[in-house]
Amino acid sequence: MEEMEEELKCPVCGSFYREPIILPCSHNICQACARNILVQTPESESPQSRRASGSGVSDYDYLDLDKMSLYSEADSGYGSYGGFASAPTTPCQKSPNGVRVFPPAMPPPPTHLSPALAPVPRNSCITCPQCHRSLILDDRGLRGFPKNRVLEGVIDRYQQSKAAALKCQLCEKAPKEATVMCEQCDVFYCDPCRLRCHPPRGPLAKHRLVPPAQGRVSRRLSPRKVSTCTDHELENHSMYCVQCKMPVCYQCLEEGKHSSHEVKALGAMWKLHKSQLSQALNGLSDRAKEAKEFLVQLRNMVQQIQENSVEFEACLVAQCDALIDALNRRKAQLLARVNKEHEHKLKVVRDQISHCTVKLRQTTGLMEYCLEVIKENDPSGFLQISDALIRRVHLTEDQWGKGTLTPRMTTDFDLSLDNSPLLQSIHQLDFVQMKASSPVPATPILQLEECCTHNNSATLSWKQPPLSAVPAEGYILELDDGNGGQFREVYVGKETMCTVDGLHFNSTYNARVKAFNKTGVSQYSKTLVLQTSEDTDSEEQTLPFPVPSERLPLRRMSPFSSTLNLQPSFPGRSYFDFRSSPHQLSLHSSLQSLNAPVDIKKLLAVAWFAFDPGSAHSDIIFSNDNLTVTCSSYDDRVVLGKTGFSKGVHYWELTVDRYDNHPDPAFGVARMDVMKDVMLGKDDKAWAMYVDNNRSWFMHNNSHTNRTEGGITKGATIGVLLDLNRKTLTFFINDEQQGPIAFENVEGLFFPAVSLNRNVQVTLHTGLPVPDFYSSRASIA
Repeated sequence: MEEMEEELKCPVCGSFYREPIILPCSHNICQACARNILVQTPESESPQSRRASGSGVSDYDYLDLDKMSLYSEADSGYGSYGGFASAPTTPCQKSPNGVRVFPPAMPPPPTHLSPALAPVPRNSCITCPQCHRSLILDDRGLRGFPKNRVLEGVIDRYQQSKAAALKCQLCEKAPKEATVMCEQCDVFYCDPCRLRCHPPRGPLAKHRLVPPAQGRVSRRLSPRKVSTCTDHELENHSMYCVQCKMPVCYQCLEEGKHSSHEVKALGAMWKLHKSQLSQALNGLSDRAKEAKEFLVQLRNMVQQIQENSVEFEACLVAQCDALIDALNRRKAQLLARVNKEHEHKLKVVRDQISHCTVKLRQTTGLMEYCLEVIKENDPSGFLQISDALIRRVHLTEDQWGKGTLTPRMTTDFDLSLDNSPLLQSIHQLDFVQMKASSPVPATPILQLEECCTHNNSATLSWKQPPLSAVPAEGYILELDDGNGGQFREVYVGKETMCTVDGLHFNSTYNARVKAFNKTGVSQYSKTLVLQTSEDTDSEEQTLPFPVPSERLPLRRMSPFSSTLNLQPSFPGRSYFDFRSSPHQLSLHSSLQSLNAPVDIKKLLAVAWFAFDPGSAHSDIIFSNDNLTVTCSSYDDRVVLGKTGFSKGVHYWELTVDRYDNHPDPAFGVARMDVMKDVMLGKDDKAWAMYVDNNRSWFMHNNSHTNRTEGGITKGATIGVLLDLNRKTLTFFINDEQQGPIAFENVEGLFFPAVSLNRNVQVTLHTGLPVPDFYSSRASIA
């Protein structure tokens, strides 16, 4: 029975339903609460005015407002009635049980009628606080909704089953059930004990006797209002002795020890002491506030001490032997991975335990509520709610059948450490004879067969000459600014391959590399000239030597933009310029010397990119090389892609890895300065589609359009097609176009964007070709 109590409470006031009415969506609400959440809509937006103006929109389309229009601000605490063009944005509040409701736009006029009989303003709208669907009330007002008599009966039986019989406190053996309670004596009496111990005469005749239930409430909620003198039990306190600091009665002043003391009126001293206590509490409140701030300071100190400790330990370890230092760092990295795997497994299992516990509690409550409803003998009342209960039971059963009872995580740790190569290297350690002055390394050679460009980035590869006997400790890659300026370092390290991102569009770059060791630096290699493509939708030329797949893990993302102070550029495939110069490398002649045929292909430019941790909200959690994201907050947070687009046709997809509790993730494009702490599309910097498990909507500048049936579940694929040639944005769900073209006349620089909360996890897939049917349609157009 305890599990059923949640079903019997109003979502607005949090108390048991009082005169519940049934809304068209099958949810219940107290009649008084329904009046409190009424909102008056503008006359021009009413269904009557729309019909009078000849609008083709049906009443159902007008009343069945989409969920985000009514409740789109679930995380920020604000919402708007999207169906009313001129309705002001109304802040929403939380009821005692956590459900958000919308207060009325203006206080209702005073009335002496009951809530059922009081007149309802014209064009009043009521929104269900549970499913957030709205409708306009007719002339009958709230009387147009049926009363839920079955629910009232269930509540009555539930309260009766919980009410324990109050026993007499003066019965000697087996206490009988109490019939009255004396408020002055604070004692429960049965009829015999009341006649024997509390006769209705003499001084006791003035005592007030109340029913036991009322007495229990008064005993629990309010203290005794009248106190009697300790010396004269029949007298009430009437004055206050200033010297003794205590209340006294009239007889104390006449014949007692307080006869010569200074006394004051009891009411005046009561107000005075209340004021003094309030002042004292203000001072104590200031001290408590200071204490809270001090605790925050101490906690920050703890965190700072921990961070400083880690940093100090890292510095201390860095001063140790190079080999031991490298081994310890690697050990820490491996332990961190183990701990991360451990925490991840525990988090997944604990989240599943919590989720399953909540669902089981809700299911048990629904079962008990349904069993109580079945006991009802009122056919009309039962049929009012039977359909809704049957749907809820089937929906709950279906939710349990979607892998809910399958563990999401295994207990095994799929990690293994192979230390045999390191042990072999340690056994082979030996001393070598070093010359007093060793030579510098030889000049590196650019490996043209492994150099390529794609997605507005250049990958360069080099090696030491085959007969070089002097080892190199590292390499320095330099690039100019694309405008004939000075060379600047973009990479320093031991790797022999580097990918440089963030190149300017339609620019010429010069690249060179040199090697170094303890003795010095080698000569520069020959300069390689790079020419980025002029337009992404042009017929682009690409050399026939892609990067080998086994070398892709050596990709290095250099801080090129920050080093050269370059702005993010537009994606597009680049190619090497064929130039001949005594000081510059001719790629064409080198390829001929390698007997590599120059077969120029015409390829459509595709973009490879990941999510950008630098511009994302701090609550976003990245994994899988920044291709998979989720969120640590229940609020919607925005994350952008690393690449911006201004020309061409681009297509990418996102798969839904996790989808719990029916959230509303949003997908689309945005400007760099889009708001990161609200749903995508809330401001004028984003163009998005947000979708739940049933429907989707397009949103820009907080305007919701084109509601389309069909939602997402775990495993669904969302496609985003940005055609900047035709200036359109289109969305797909599971390879099917979702609704019409979402937005038209889009121009400027756009970044792929997603907004989600902790109930969603998505993975990004890029470098995808445009869907075939869209390519054929574009060619026909």
